[in-house]
Amino acid sequence: MIELTGWEPLGISVDWAAIERELGVPLPTDYKELYEVFGGGVFSDSVYFLGRDEGPGTFDFLRQWRVGLSVDRDSKFGDVSAVAPYAVYAPGGKGLVEWGSTEWADEYFWLIDAERPGNYPILARSNDVDGWVRYDMSTAEFLCRVLADADFQPFGIAQYNLGMMFEPGSGAP
Repeated sequence: MIELTGWEPLGISVDWAAIERELGVPLPTDYKELYEVFGGGVFSDSVYFLGRDEGPGTFDFLRQWRVGLSVDRDSKFGDVSAVAPYAVYAPGGKGLVEWGSTEWADEYFWLIDAERPGNYPILARSNDVDGWVRYDMSTAEFLCRVLADADFQPFGIAQYNLGMMFEPGSGAP
């Protein structure tokens, strides 16, 4: 990813232990490494990478997870989940945590199962696809394929020639 974007690593320090205690599971190692290099922000003017940007920006996956979990658990909304047929991950359970999206409303999640820590299949959905698509690959591989592989359909954006760049979010150092 560094070579693709020409990005100079930021070396962001994050208290991953505190975040993982709140979630009740460890996060994918490659995701943590990506975040420490890039922070939250936007790749190629269209792919949003969520991190732990605690500023007023929209790149904080933990804040979005908390809101999603709160809404998912709120009985006034009934039994309908924003990520149906799945649920938003709750500590100790099984569900989805969003880590990325696009300006075209594509969404990228990890399917987390507290009983299977270290196993993080990616579930993605798009307006162009009916339902969810599962990928058994790392966060970094998925993101790289979205950005650089024109044949990675329906999520690849390389065919649009948007350039390979990264713009940090408002919470970046």
